[in-house]
Formats: sequence, C-alpha cells, structure tokens
Amino acid sequence: MYLTSKQMGLLAKIMQAFVESDHEYEIREIVGDLLMELLQAQFYASFVWQSESDSFGQSVQINMDPANISRYESYFQFNDPITPLMKRFQVAVRATDVLQHEALKKTEFFNDFLYKDGLYWGVNLYAWHQGQNLGDMRIWRDRRRENFSEDDLRMLDMIQPAFISALARARNHHSAKTTATQSLIIKLSPREQEAAQLVAQGLSDKEIARRLNISATTVRTHLEHAFRKTGANNRASLTHKILN
Repeated sequence: MYLTSKQMGLLAKIMQAFVESDHEYEIREIVGDLLMELLQAQFYASFVWQSESDSFGQSVQINMDPANISRYESYFQFNDPITPLMKRFQVAVRATDVLQHEALKKTEFFNDFLYKDGLYWGVNLYAWHQGQNLGDMRIWRDRRRENFSEDDLRMLDMIQPAFISALARARNHHSAKTTATQSLIIKLSPREQEAAQLVAQGLSDKEIARRLNISATTVRTHLEHAFRKTGANNRASLTHKILN
C-alpha cells in the first residue's frame, strides 16, 4: 500500500488526537473529521454499544441530520440489516462485505434512513477491548464516489489499535474520576451531602435552611464540615469536587 504525503500527515494527526484527549466523545468527534478527509468521505457517525439496553447510543454525527440519527436510535437500529453483521468483525468492514449492495438498496433501512442523508457506500470500524465494544466509527460516501477500497480498509486497520487504546484510557479516566467523587461524597454525613448538593444548585445558606427545615447556623456548620472533609475552601470548590 502506497501512502501519499497528505495521507501520512493525516494519519499522524489521527494518532496524535488519540493520544491527546481523555474524553471518549471528543476522541470520536475529532478523529471523525480527520477520517473523512483521509478517506475522501462525506459522512460520519459513531456510537457506543449499550449492553444493558442491547442498543447503540451516545451518538456523534458529522454532516448527518440529527433528527435522522434520532430515528436510527429509536427505530432503524432495530431494523438494520447490516450493522449487527458488521459489528462481529474485529477489522474494518464494508457494508458490501456483509450484504450485496443491490440487496441493501431494496431495504427500508437504505431508502428511509441511509438515503435521506445521501449515504451510499459505507465502512465501519469497531473498538473491541476484552470482549467489550467501546465504540465504533461509521464512514460513508455518497453515490458519486466509489466504494471503499482494500487500501482504505488497511488504513483503518492501522489506526484500530490506537483507537481501542484511546477509548479504553478515556473510560478508565472517567471511571477513576467517578470513583474519586463518590469517595469524597461518602465521607460526608447524609445532612452534609444534602447541604453540599444544594450548594451545587446555587442555593444560599438561608434557602438551604428553608429547604432542609433547619437553621442557617446549622447549615453553615454542615458546610464547614463538608469543606474540611473534601478539602474545599469555598462553595465553588465544593461544587467542583462533588460534581466533577
């Protein structure tokens, strides 16, 4: 496979984006723009598999109608003849690798979902990590272009390990932050937690007192304890610690 200098530069930017961000939504969004340029595609969507609901969610879309994406999440993903088959692959896979294009064009999925945004030729890449689907990338071209080539698949396969590592790192980073926040909250008594949560909503001491049916002095005592236990030195700092 021969790569042009432009393709090499875009691949380098993609790898850099994987390294620099700890936010999985941001990873999928930034890389989507770069991938469309790399593969000369016009449309991009990305989802995360929700095993608890047996469905795709947390969508990112570029050049697609958000209302159409909503229809996918609510209806078309459950009447999708290609994605369940594509999701089984551990490498980049084209829609035409799992269903002949002429057959796809006869489906409701193609005519009432894909074609509404102009999607014609598609390729998907899935991030599988320890048996779990962390996210995917779905890149599409319109009918004026050709189907994705074997070289296009190989370029996607080249970035897949970095894609998986980036999403796994982002998920671990989020989990660590959530655990740290939960640990801080556990240190607080039930009343201190209630007062801190109301501070986070922007309520004053008097408003918190009325809400909890206690005196303003008692509110200040609860907040002083919350400041000490969480290491916060003011209301803004306390809010940040319990919400982030």
